Amino acid sequence: MLVESCDALFGFFDMFFKWIKQNLKIKSFVGTSKNAVMTQIWIALCVYLLIAFIKFQSTIQISMQQIIRLLQLNLFEKRDLMTLLRGDPPTSQYEYDNQPTLF
Repeated sequence: MLVESCDALFGFFDMFFKWIKQNLKIKSFVGTSKNAVMTQIWIALCVYLLIAFIKFQSTIQISMQQIIRLLQLNLFEKRDLMTLLRGDPPTSQYEYDNQPTLF
């Protein structure tokens, strides 16, 4: 009974850490203390859950990897998230009708 419980618990932890290694793309840790490593794992888990929620809320059938790539490429662009996921071309924010020209 005890051995079976320990085997089940070990199997759960093995599966959990395998999932973390496969899905949370942590290339390197910035800090080496226990607190730094745990904080980075929690942040990666939160980002994964946010992206999973975005995928769940959108009706667009793209993979989570594609969503991650879109967000990486457009990290500093001010665009609506749903237009980004749909693939709509960006509107030029620098065209002003009432802006006088310099030259």
